Amino acid sequence: MQYRPLPRHPSTSVPVLGFGCMRLPVIDRDYARIDEERAAPLIRSAISRGVTYLDTAYPYHGGTSEPFVGRLLGGGLREKVQLATKLPTWLIKTEADFERLLDEQLKRLRTDRIDFYMFHGLGAERWETVKRLRGLDAFERARADGRIRRIGFSFHGSADAFSTIVDAYDWDFCQIQYNFIDVAYQAGTAGLERAVARRVGVFAMEPLRGGALAARGPEEVDRVWARASVQRSPADWALRWVWDHAGVVMALSGMNAPDQLDRNIAAAEAARPGAMTAEDLALVAEVRDIFRSKMKVACTTCGYCLPCPNGVSIPDVFSGYNTSAMFGTKPAASAVYRMYVMAGGHGADQCTRCGECEPKCPQEIPIQDMLAEAHSHLTE
Repeated sequence: MQYRPLPRHPSTSVPVLGFGCMRLPVIDRDYARIDEERAAPLIRSAISRGVTYLDTAYPYHGGTSEPFVGRLLGGGLREKVQLATKLPTWLIKTEADFERLLDEQLKRLRTDRIDFYMFHGLGAERWETVKRLRGLDAFERARADGRIRRIGFSFHGSADAFSTIVDAYDWDFCQIQYNFIDVAYQAGTAGLERAVARRVGVFAMEPLRGGALAARGPEEVDRVWARASVQRSPADWALRWVWDHAGVVMALSGMNAPDQLDRNIAAAEAARPGAMTAEDLALVAEVRDIFRSKMKVACTTCGYCLPCPNGVSIPDVFSGYNTSAMFGTKPAASAVYRMYVMAGGHGADQCTRCGECEPKCPQEIPIQDMLAEAHSHLTE
């Protein structure tokens, strides 16, 4: 397994492939019921083969991921891994909540320290909460007393918000959604480059876009890959593209089967920064254009339409609609929309057609009509 150092801490290296504990195998399609008989040996195998970074979070698998990981790492395995989790920023209401939640997570994980600790899912609004309630002070106190080691954040917001956050502190690392489709989504390539300039280690989440980039098809995409002088699986193409960027320290993958682990490890051991040829990059760009041509809404997720006075997360609604159309994954996109966007009160069902968003959109999208169309598609 290859390892890459953190720019700000060159003595700390992490594997280029990290194990994400958000998509573990489950029982009867119940997201909150981890199939521990399958998940435990899978993670142990990954650790034995050098995938020694485990990433979990407070809400993963309905709150069962952290306790499962804690049990798994008993018997001395904890000392062989770098353990990462995230503070649920949406639950922070007072300054005391930072300490309370960290202590709860340490108990759930059965450990006295978290190696990589993050503010979970920062965007402009949650960053304001962190600042107002002095969250960075709380993290620094926890680092000083040894409960956490490296301070970072995972990001889900606009490009402007990312620039503000990454410039505001000497972060050890950050997690951004990054793959060859999402070069201009949320932080995107511009955010990657800004973080690199700030000497912030970048961990890429969703390198396979929830597994969509690992699948065969559509036919026009398969025909592009077939023209390559070196034949690779779709997952190999996607992962190699991410690791081709020297600024990407790690790619996180939510593997839930042994064959996925095997393929991803093989790709991780072979990939090198800057190794993709001009031909390779041209093929990737062609595939990107095919997927983008299937998008329903020309939304760049710039966030200029926000804030919505009724709380609609317009970019997230459109992202779900586009994902469903590009990859033919309507059931999964609908589930995410219902479970996270609508359940949080940010779905298109909250739109009152006040019209405040449309004059702000650089793409001149008829947002009100497209929100109704997206909501109908994702809920029917």
